Amino acid sequence: MLAIVKSFCSIFGFIFLSSCAAYDFPDPTPEDYAVHGIDVSRWQGDIDWAAAKQGGVAFAWIKATEGGDHVDPRFVDNWVAARQAGMPRGAYHFYYFCRPVEEQISWVKEIVPVDPQALPLVLDMEWNAHSKTCRERPERPQILRDMKIFLDEMEKHYGKRPVIYSSVDFHRDRLVGALKNEQFWLRSVASFPNNIYEQRDDWVFWQYTAEGRVPGVKGDVDRNAFFGTKSQYRDWLNGTLKR
Repeated sequence: MLAIVKSFCSIFGFIFLSSCAAYDFPDPTPEDYAVHGIDVSRWQGDIDWAAAKQGGVAFAWIKATEGGDHVDPRFVDNWVAARQAGMPRGAYHFYYFCRPVEEQISWVKEIVPVDPQALPLVLDMEWNAHSKTCRERPERPQILRDMKIFLDEMEKHYGKRPVIYSSVDFHRDRLVGALKNEQFWLRSVASFPNNIYEQRDDWVFWQYTAEGRVPGVKGDVDRNAFFGTKSQYRDWLNGTLKR
């Protein structure tokens, strides 16, 4: 509702300028958005995908690969079971900064099937401070060059432009002002994304908690909201969304 009111004031503000200016708009909350989903990995264990779908989960991204030689041990089971339950799902790749981008591209192609019905692949770009094997933090020009190579090749292979997932610190360090025409999925569990991501108010998905609970998943799970209405979400799924 807040998004609708803001849009109304943006369009008709020249008529109702004083009324709109007097209204102190609070930040949107996850509950203000109509379409919610989850992202999962091995740590969620066995998932009842039918129960999740019936419980209101509209989409899921499933961890598939990391670097150039790691595959999530539950990827195949989740990939198949989610589709059998009628859950719109896609795969995500966790980028590893100590492996050439070309090797990571080849690894994703080897593991993630080409499925025209799947959601776009996600390129997960974040610093991994807990890695015992890779402490590298490439500079911005290399990061952007390698990301473009990855995105272009994945779009060519899977037929859909990938979504970029990012965390607050990685975006601040490397992505501010870059990749304006790409689709972003932002992690922001403490605040509305627009408050903490500089020059990135055109995000498409918002990861708003790591402690969500949904039917069919035991324990905590990441929860995500789509930025727009249900009809806009359907357009996004069909690749016809206009913003």
